[in-house]
Amino acid sequence: MNSLKNKVALITGSVRGLGKAIAERYAALGASIVLNYSKDAAAAEEVEKNIKAMGARVIAVQADVSKVADIKRLFDEVKQAFGKIDIVVANAGIEMVETPVTTFTEEQFDRLFSINTKGAYFTMQQAALQVEDKGRIIYIASSTTSFPVPGMAVYGGSKTTPRYIVDVLAKEIGHRGVTVNSIIPFAVDHSGIFTEADSYPELRRSLTDSCPMGRLAEVEDVANIAEFFASDLSSFVNGQHLLVNGGANQ
Repeated sequence: MNSLKNKVALITGSVRGLGKAIAERYAALGASIVLNYSKDAAAAEEVEKNIKAMGARVIAVQADVSKVADIKRLFDEVKQAFGKIDIVVANAGIEMVETPVTTFTEEQFDRLFSINTKGAYFTMQQAALQVEDKGRIIYIASSTTSFPVPGMAVYGGSKTTPRYIVDVLAKEIGHRGVTVNSIIPFAVDHSGIFTEADSYPELRRSLTDSCPMGRLAEVEDVANIAEFFASDLSSFVNGQHLLVNGGANQ
């Protein structure tokens, strides 16, 4: 079994969905956890309570990743609380679907790129500056970066750009034994736009039909890969982008 004992893990956007699942997985493996949220303090308190019940050390820090000052403060608070950072998961993001290229607005573009792109860039910048040697930096991308989907031009575009910084950063800090990789999930059930079972029925049907396994991903499917990338098993895996899509063709 993998162990993250004595490791400190920061996961952005971690009070629901994928981020929550990854935080809870790392806690179960013995890591100290830093939860991050933008607005929902009640959800953060609930997840913090759940992780404490698992016997792990945990703090929750409010920070808006679209603001560089907030990202810097987030990392500073982690160092103050735990003295170090071993694992950073750049997960925070928002989705926008069923929005054709001919209809998206400047406001929508700016909002997605400020959180999904700018937020990921500066989160990984701080991670590169502050993560311990032999640490782990993980970016949560989207399968729309590999398989373009109508109606997701802005969302897919905003998630594509940080994949490039993963490649560059893996080369820039690999000499420290730090690995930098991305996870590219398929549409995830019980997360994001599919949090509700009846949301986006046509899109859900189309995505399910495109997958040989006949289902969407589950949060645990992604947490499994996040566990691998955080563990010693991936110590020589660097600058990689792993699709978690069940063989889907979109």
